[in-house]
Amino acid sequence: MSENEERVNVGKKLREAREKKGLTLDDLQQATKIQKRYLIAIEDEKFDELPGDFYVRAFVKQYADTVGLDGNTLLKDYDDDLPQTKTAEYSNHLAQAVETRTGNRQPTVDRVDRARRYLPTVIIAVVVVIILGAIWATAIVRNRQDAATKIDSSSVSVSGESSKKSSSSSSSSKSSSSSSKAAKLEFTAANRTTSSVTLSTTSSLTKDTDMTIKASGQAWTSVTVDGTSKLSKTLTANSTSTVSLPKGAQTVVLTLGNASATTVKIGDQTLDLTDSGKYANTRTVTIKFGATTTASSSASSTSTSAASSSVATTTNSTSTTATTNTSTQSSSTR
Repeated sequence: MSENEERVNVGKKLREAREKKGLTLDDLQQATKIQKRYLIAIEDEKFDELPGDFYVRAFVKQYADTVGLDGNTLLKDYDDDLPQTKTAEYSNHLAQAVETRTGNRQPTVDRVDRARRYLPTVIIAVVVVIILGAIWATAIVRNRQDAATKIDSSSVSVSGESSKKSSSSSSSSKSSSSSSKAAKLEFTAANRTTSSVTLSTTSSLTKDTDMTIKASGQAWTSVTVDGTSKLSKTLTANSTSTVSLPKGAQTVVLTLGNASATTVKIGDQTLDLTDSGKYANTRTVTIKFGATTTASSSASSTSTSAASSSVATTTNSTSTTATTNTSTQSSSTR
């Protein structure tokens, strides 16, 4: 093997050891404190670019020790390939310099590792202090607001209390009114036969209301609202359709193909289509809203008609009597 090949082998051996450790030249520079350009010169066997013969051996030994090789053994194996030091004292100085450099590097690395180890703890402590400070500031602000609220509440006048009472009473009346409105949606069955029924309620639709039709089995369904068709389809099992009943609607007619498998709800009220299953073949369901009002109007019209008829009858009777008397008087005179 030639001398030139041995020199290449020295640099190559160091480079392979470094790559095996997974270190870059920058990592090696950080660990050894040897400038990167000197490390490159060592790997390329350009020892004349280093500061001197002493530094060649020192840097090669430190390089070898850092990448996991035995620096002293490497220097012995490649003693002929590396520049020679001048004296034994020079060699001792070399060893001392390498040990000193390594010793100085180790405490620095330890300090860095220690700082990295405690960094998360320091960050957590700072975050905790910030959170506690925010809680403390929020508590102070709330205490001040509570104090101000107490002062304002102590100066409230009797009229304010009266207004509160009136508002609470109005709220109660509104809630009771709402309850009464909700309670008014009650349907009464009339004119029930085996195939039809009329359901009436005293309530009128004061707003648009959804009518939900759900089928537990296949069922054909038709819905007409005040003479206008709103739905006509066959519902499959467990399917649902919704029809919007407009405000003021008076008559809704449902034609059902399978009443026992059909559930109809208007708002939150469920309609009893089959009288709890007694009329399973109910086909036509007529729903009337405001039935009492309509009945009263009909009764009033009927009463008025009866009164008019009575007046007419009385007038006719009076006219007939008067005519009879006149004829009698005329006959007497003759």
